[in-house]
Amino acid sequence: MNEQVQFLTTATNVLWLLLAGFLVFFMQAGFALVETGFTRAKNVAHTMMMNMMVFCIGAIGYWICGFAFEFGAVNHAYPAVETAGAVAGPWAFSPLTLGSWGDALGSGLRFGEQFGIIGTTGFFLQGIGLSAAGIFAFFIFQMVFMDTAATIPTGSGAERLQFIGFVLMGFWVSMIVYPIAGNWVWGGGWLANLGRAVGWGSGAVDFAGSGVVHMTGGAVGLAIAMVIGPRIGKYNADGSANTIAGHNIPMGVLGTIILFFGWFGFNPGSSIGLLIPAITDASGAVVTPASLIPLNLATLAALNTLLAGAAGGISAMVYSWVFMDTKKPSPALSVNGLLAGLVAVTAPCAFIDGPSAVVIGLIAGVLVCWATVTLDKLKIDDPVGAVPVHLVNGAWGVIATGIFAVGNPDTAGWNGVQAAVAGALHGNVMQLLPQILEVLAIGAFAFTTSYAFFVVLKRVGWLRSRAEDEVAGLDMPEMGELGYVTDGIAVPGGQV
Repeated sequence: MNEQVQFLTTATNVLWLLLAGFLVFFMQAGFALVETGFTRAKNVAHTMMMNMMVFCIGAIGYWICGFAFEFGAVNHAYPAVETAGAVAGPWAFSPLTLGSWGDALGSGLRFGEQFGIIGTTGFFLQGIGLSAAGIFAFFIFQMVFMDTAATIPTGSGAERLQFIGFVLMGFWVSMIVYPIAGNWVWGGGWLANLGRAVGWGSGAVDFAGSGVVHMTGGAVGLAIAMVIGPRIGKYNADGSANTIAGHNIPMGVLGTIILFFGWFGFNPGSSIGLLIPAITDASGAVVTPASLIPLNLATLAALNTLLAGAAGGISAMVYSWVFMDTKKPSPALSVNGLLAGLVAVTAPCAFIDGPSAVVIGLIAGVLVCWATVTLDKLKIDDPVGAVPVHLVNGAWGVIATGIFAVGNPDTAGWNGVQAAVAGALHGNVMQLLPQILEVLAIGAFAFTTSYAFFVVLKRVGWLRSRAEDEVAGLDMPEMGELGYVTDGIAVPGGQV
């Protein structure tokens, strides 16, 4: 009977992880529609192709070494220890069981385990075998998360990025930048261990990736926007900005709705299962009873995702209506406000209550408006608002966790710290320290390394398209096909 229960529990967790991963994959359609709708018709084929191929490129890059760099340290450090309830055994870093590993090994925690920075096993998924259902489901789920980060920079580089530069960027993010940042927080690395190593709260807490996913992608996006420069005609000699309108607002709005839908896999799925099975010793005695903690975290994350996304959309709509120059409820800013609310709640979604989610979303909607205006003042051209949405509000989400976390009892033991995760408003000011350090560490690492990477691409002529191609549209020069045709006749749409 016990074996049957264990089997059904594992099957349930694997199924949940796969379904959540499939939802996150569908977000790729949302990103494609948003980026294409809010850019010009003359670049439709180019923008859509980037959004399709980034998944293909990212999947291969992450399979080659990205998964190993992100999670190979957990497997290497604890080859014989099973994580309680995780679907992938020692490969799946579970913050709820991190502390027990050192005790189980009987040797405490060593320096290399507390301050790890990169994994060293699991390249090409070798050494796993062909019957590791949990590990394969875990890989798929983590791969689609990486793909979100890799997709974000395509928006900030849209309408002037050479396709060869995009291809190299896809491998860069999937193989190097994202996996290393992910290791620090989710692979048992140094940011996760700040709690038990130096007493900073529960260490860096980022349930579904405001920092790991969105800040990483946003920082890479900022780097490419700065190195590649603005689109032709975006800024005047006096520094003022011209509006370059997207060609299809309905497409962008539909893409946003798809992203909202996919986020219900993104955040709740980060529970990495729904059930924790009972653990028994050799005699069959129950050591740890079965638990619904992952299910509780998943449903709470879903609720807070809904509330924060809605609040972000409302606050951006109202802000643009009342305070922006047009005095109209801007569809573009409303879209980005909704996405900003979702990004901001991604880190704290399982650690906060409903009122906190609404406050976080309301602030995110305003932040995205402020950041959009600020980028234009700095002459940093970001055609779809990737930096305001993902970098700015990814940072806000990580810090908000250190402010609003309510001490949810289901988070006791997170990152090996006995107390539940609580923020400054609930008696634990120290939780702000690892959250701030996560923002600084991931932001600095992703931005500086990517900036250098894009400078190299620019110098070899593989970053920016030719000026005449940009003016005419990138579809024919870069892809050899136009995105729109009428009665069999290709139509190069859009304005310069």
